[in-house]
Amino acid sequence: MKLVTYLREEADQLAILVNGLLYNTQDVHPELPGNMQMFLLMWEEVIDIALHADEQLKSGQHRGSAIGIPYESVQVLAPVPFPTSCRDGYAFRQHVAAARRNRRVEMIPEFDQYPIFYFTNHNAIQGPGNVYCMPDHFNKLDFELEVAVVICKPGRNITAAEADDYIGGYMIMNDMSARTLQAEEMKLNLGPAKGKDFSTAIGPMLVTPDELEPFKIPTKPGHTGNSYALKMTCAVNGVQVSEGSMGDMDWTFAEIIERCAYGVNLVPGDIIGSGTVGTGCFLELNGTGRLQDPNYQEQWLQPGDVVEMEVAGLGTLQNTMMQEDSDFSILALKKNL
Repeated sequence: MKLVTYLREEADQLAILVNGLLYNTQDVHPELPGNMQMFLLMWEEVIDIALHADEQLKSGQHRGSAIGIPYESVQVLAPVPFPTSCRDGYAFRQHVAAARRNRRVEMIPEFDQYPIFYFTNHNAIQGPGNVYCMPDHFNKLDFELEVAVVICKPGRNITAAEADDYIGGYMIMNDMSARTLQAEEMKLNLGPAKGKDFSTAIGPMLVTPDELEPFKIPTKPGHTGNSYALKMTCAVNGVQVSEGSMGDMDWTFAEIIERCAYGVNLVPGDIIGSGTVGTGCFLELNGTGRLQDPNYQEQWLQPGDVVEMEVAGLGTLQNTMMQEDSDFSILALKKNL
């Protein structure tokens, strides 16, 4: 099942996407909530009803009052527009190893010992469309090609063996990054903070795990949880710059959830990202380019650039970088020593 949230009469409306048409959930079945927040809170009560309705819509047998609305005719929002939190993992060894190699430092052995994550700004979650950036964000502005999941039922001390049951669905994530801000603040060992908190784009839909069964592959030896071979690409202004696969995740979402839930309550609406796929950002690509060619010309996102991410089974997420009408700079506030 593919779930889309769109803007309807100034409110977020949840719909099931079938063959390019959106069917409002409450019109499909009276027991289905009309927004994603309530759908996640009521997940175990309504998921079977929704999946059955989805099957009927796909087969043309649905007899309810729902009328299909063309997907292209609405303003699509983030599939989970009001997440309760947002964590981002670090699951792809290729990305981590390449980034460290490009900085001429050894691969950190702890990567293979346990999965890690950081918290980002869940109030800056957005869907497809314009990403508004301040001047300092455009100082080495970067995309990051990822996949994310949303938690669909409460849990605490969840083990990796059971964690896949807590995943409501999968979606594309663009973890926007202001690299100059990030590099400066991380010297103080408190994480990326201002380099990340201005925008994280997700979407364009939430895809339930049943849809991804054809992509399932064996999990890597020594690991626990579901793995899927989903091709991942990113293009900037129509030119492909990244390609990888979700199947390359070295830590599964189940293992990341296990760590997230240790001594902590996870709740419906929590979003968890995979971390960047190998080749999935300009920071990595520029570093590799400079390593191979001293005259390599770095590329960063500019105002007006269109970032288009496509993941097999999850659709295409498109965002346009927009400059806010301001010349205010926090980099300029840095004290001179």
